[in-house]
Formats: sequence, structure tokens, C-alpha cells
Amino acid sequence: MYRDYYPSADWEKIMALSNTKETPFLIVLLDRIQQKYEEFCTCFPSAKIYYAVKANPGVELLALLRDLGSHFDIASIYELDRVLDLGVTADRMSFGNTIKKARHIREAYEKGVRLFTSDCEMDIRNIAKEAPGSRVFFRLLMDAVTSDSDWPLSRKFGCQPRMSMDLIVLAADLGLEPYGVSFHVGSQQREIPAWDAAIGQAHALFDWMEQKHLRLKAINMGGGFPADYLVKANPLSVYAEEINRYLSQYFGSSVPEIYLEPGRGLVGDAGVLVSEIVTIAKKSKTDLKRWIYTDVGIFNGLMETLGESIKYPVYTEKKGETGDVIMAGPTCDSLDIMYEHFKYQLPLSLESGDRLYWLSTGAYTASYSAIEFNGFPPLKTYYL
Repeated sequence: MYRDYYPSADWEKIMALSNTKETPFLIVLLDRIQQKYEEFCTCFPSAKIYYAVKANPGVELLALLRDLGSHFDIASIYELDRVLDLGVTADRMSFGNTIKKARHIREAYEKGVRLFTSDCEMDIRNIAKEAPGSRVFFRLLMDAVTSDSDWPLSRKFGCQPRMSMDLIVLAADLGLEPYGVSFHVGSQQREIPAWDAAIGQAHALFDWMEQKHLRLKAINMGGGFPADYLVKANPLSVYAEEINRYLSQYFGSSVPEIYLEPGRGLVGDAGVLVSEIVTIAKKSKTDLKRWIYTDVGIFNGLMETLGESIKYPVYTEKKGETGDVIMAGPTCDSLDIMYEHFKYQLPLSLESGDRLYWLSTGAYTASYSAIEFNGFPPLKTYYL
């Protein structure tokens, strides 16, 4: 199975390191991240790439992207400080979280950040007060669009277009620069037409604001670009071809500046999470499914298996006849079950101590790992 996801040379490097380490841990291949970043630049040559730091904030990874010329989408002043400590200047950063304390806005501004994203009046007024003259993206609510994604974003972020219009006018009146429209079509979005609907809404807002003599300059299309999990996605080039066609369809020859914030789509395929089977059990003598308990679970890096949303490919070196399994983590919490309803099949020959390799786990694993739940330490990460 791993051959469907990693070249033999990469897999040999992964195995060479994993054989020397105690599980669980994450291995991230930096050369694959470089390749993917360069692919984004090729597919979207006029776009500015802002890596979503929350996907994987590893210093080695951030340093690589710094050297490649990437910009950075930060969600907090703590991410800001991490990137600043690597020598990245604040003009290469965007404060993309719409939920932020006024004093954190001020701190980001004092450290040089001049680009923010907002979706409500109180936040706009805070930005105007604490970060005067800054550029602002206005995030649109995309709940109908994101429902098609594997990891939907709910109604937490964004607002309806009509409210966005009022916020844009308010921002201009308060001395801010209404810079553009922001949206996110949902994480792990495999349905490319989602971008069609989102870009259409953005175009309508551009037209409405033009009538009010307020000219927006950019569209921040966020992330949503998928990694290859159990169900594979189209190549990035296919996404780019369609998205660029949508932009031309709506904006003609006057396409605005384009910002992208890839996280999962940039680093997801670069990681392999290595775990060990703790024990295998059945709930009755006639139970047809085995419970496989591993030393990694919901609280140790596999948070996105909640609701069985993200279905990671799972590889083992054991061969032979397979059977249905339920996969659960090691903690004393009944929530700690990764897959119970989706049918995973693993070899009947599996035993305690055998290793499981969770593929395409470079994003939202280590950064989601709990600090000390049940005493388990955070997930270790090694970069190759």
C-alpha cells in the first residue's frame, strides 16, 4: 500500500529512522514539502502563498518555507513569535484568525503585521483602534459550500455578504484599508466546484462595493486543498486549472490579486505517523470484529478521525488474510476511538508490538496532540 503514496527511496528513509525510535512519533519529509510548495507556485504563478502555520508549526518545516520565499498565515501571536524568531519579517505574515483579543491585535501591529482578516463589527473596531491603517480581508460565510468537504468548517467563521458590505464601509470610515474578500471552502475539499460558488459570491461583493465607490483589490481563497488519504483527490494541477477558469469566468481580464493559505494540501502528504499495537481484543466469543488498541489515538495526534472524518491509509508489514477491525487509542476516554463504523481491514496475524504506519499524516497531527492527557507526552516529530 505505501507504494501508492511514497516512492521506494522515501520509504526506505522512513523505515531506517523508524527502526531506531520508540513509538509513537511522526516523520516528516521536507523534500516532499519543497516539491509541493514549488507545485503550488507553478500551478498558481500569480498567487501569494501564505502557509497555514497551524497545520504543522515545526521549526524545521517553517525554516524550509522561509527559505523558499513563502508567506505565513498566523492564527495567534504565539505563531507570530515562532515565525519571527526564524528571521521572517512581519510583512510576510497575515493574521488570518477572525477571533483575536484587542491587545493581541496591538502586539501584532507593533511587531509589524499590517494584514488582518475580520468578520464582525467589534473586531473591525478593535483593528481600527489597535492597528490603524491596516489592510483587512473580510471573510464570507461558506457553510453551504463547506458541507461537502471531509472536515467542514461550520458557521464559526465569516458572515453573510450583506453584512460584509456594511463592515467594509465601516472599516473605510474608521481609516482601515478594505483590501479584499476572504473565504474557505472547507478543509480537505475534494469537490472542486465549491470554489466556483465561493468565487461567484466574492465577485458579487466586488461589484456591490464598486457601486459604493470602494474598490477591493484581492481575494484570499484560504486553504481547502486536499491531501491524499484513503480516498485520493485530483492532482493540484486539476484544481488550479478549474479555479483559474472560474476566476476568468467571473472577472475576465481584471482578476484581482490572489492569496492562498494551504496547510493540509502543502504538508499533509509529507508525514507518516508510526504507532505500535498495544493489545487486540474482542467483546465476546462470537464478536466478528477485533478491537485494535494502538499507542496513538484521538488525543495523540489523530484528532481528525473524530466522526471518522479523515480516513488515513494504514499500512502494516504483516501479510495474509484480513478481517474487520475497530481501531482505538490508548487513553482512558471512551471518545478515543478512531474508526468503528467505517470498515478497515487488517491482517488476522497482527499481534501486540506490531507497528502500524498512518500515511499522509503531515498536517493537523502533531499540532493537535494533547500535552499531558493521561500523562502521555506530546507526539514527537522527526524531520528528514
